[in-house]
Amino acid sequence: MDGRGDTESPKDVPAIETDDAIDQRLGETVRLLRQRAGLSIQDVANKTGLSNGMISQLERARAMPSVRTLRLLSIALEVPISYFFETSDPAEMQRYIVRKNNRRLLRLTASGVVKEALTPEGKGQLELYELTLNPGASSGTDFLQHNGEKAGYILSGSLRLWLDNQAHVLEAGDSFRFPSIVPHMFDNPTQQAARVIWVTTLRQTDSPAS
Repeated sequence: MDGRGDTESPKDVPAIETDDAIDQRLGETVRLLRQRAGLSIQDVANKTGLSNGMISQLERARAMPSVRTLRLLSIALEVPISYFFETSDPAEMQRYIVRKNNRRLLRLTASGVVKEALTPEGKGQLELYELTLNPGASSGTDFLQHNGEKAGYILSGSLRLWLDNQAHVLEAGDSFRFPSIVPHMFDNPTQQAARVIWVTTLRQTDSPAS
């Protein structure tokens, strides 16, 4: 026997992005969205409050963004944050339904956060995610503010949610909702991974708070 019946063909093996490939894809996505919007790096810097150097490094895959940075970029470029996720198989995409095995992923390796999109692709008023926060993971080192609302439910582990400089430690079964204009950030200060259902509403006309 030649053993061919015991091996999988390349098309049957799921492709897994390396960290370098993730950084490269995110950088290319940011650059293409910026160019499509007719914005210079300086324009995006002015809209987000990020430095020219940071945006340039992101586009060249020299830096990995935090959750906060991607949210600022999504607002400035007027796209849902899900535009930065890994692409889905077009043959498996549905207009209104997302199957468990076809979720789009966003792996922010530097932040220790994995986001799974639970809403279909395309613009909308509501974004729904399942977040996995590895031990020590965080949304970034700075607070974020924008219009809309956020809500969530802790599936497992612990989430420390900072709202207007006050820390709230949430355990499995706890939930939250707050206006997104309230300065906020989050992290996982424990040694166990946390899983959170995260809901965001954001109008496309919203802009970062100054």
